[in-house]
Amino acid sequence: MTFMFKAIGHGTLFHFENIGRFGILIAAMFRSLRDARIFLRRLPEQMYLIGNSSLPIVLITATFSGMVTSVQAAYQITGYVPLYIVGSAVGESMILELGPVITALVLAGRVGASIAAELGTMRVTEQIDALESLAINPVAFLVIPRVIAGMIMVPVLTVLADFVGIIGGWLISIATIDLTTTEFFKGFRMWFKTWDAVYGIIKSLFFGVGITVIGCYEGFHTSGGAEGVGRATTRAVVSACLVILVLDYVLAALLL
Repeated sequence: MTFMFKAIGHGTLFHFENIGRFGILIAAMFRSLRDARIFLRRLPEQMYLIGNSSLPIVLITATFSGMVTSVQAAYQITGYVPLYIVGSAVGESMILELGPVITALVLAGRVGASIAAELGTMRVTEQIDALESLAINPVAFLVIPRVIAGMIMVPVLTVLADFVGIIGGWLISIATIDLTTTEFFKGFRMWFKTWDAVYGIIKSLFFGVGITVIGCYEGFHTSGGAEGVGRATTRAVVSACLVILVLDYVLAALLL
């Protein structure tokens, strides 16, 4: 019994400590915004690393998501409603949900892990301490460029994923279910609203902030050498995926 209460106490203190550290990092980020000269120089590099380097895996994932959605929609509605509804299903699924969420989950694995591993290695090798000793703000130098790059590039990647996913669904539809291009895009236009696209971009912006901030937090507070870097990387990916799913629900409840 004593062991159980001790474990609960240690777990509670650990979580409150993490909440406090996370709050301190967020406050430091806002204070560091005044050091624009530092983070703006590093912003293009981070935009390239997050955006261009992630483009192949995002586009491949989005293409197959649109193709699978098309096949499954056709399977579900055959014999019940007109086939052009497949265009509506593919378009709405990609724009509202699959495009933003699948892109964010892929980036959580690629970008979140990369940020946590890089900053974690810098922490355990005392490179972050070296920046502080040189009077360079490590938050402005390392964190802010990654967070702003995530805010910019994740929505851009999401828009590309939406487009490629819809194209993939369209190609599979005309190739396998005897649906014409005119009918597919008739169904797409039937339910499409401009707000749907705006909503997807808003979601992806929040996802981009969540992925990068969590990756930076885990990397900044890494300890324990190479093993600690591995643990921090795993925590960053798992935490980012959970945050994406929670934000997905919260934003849907608030904005739809």
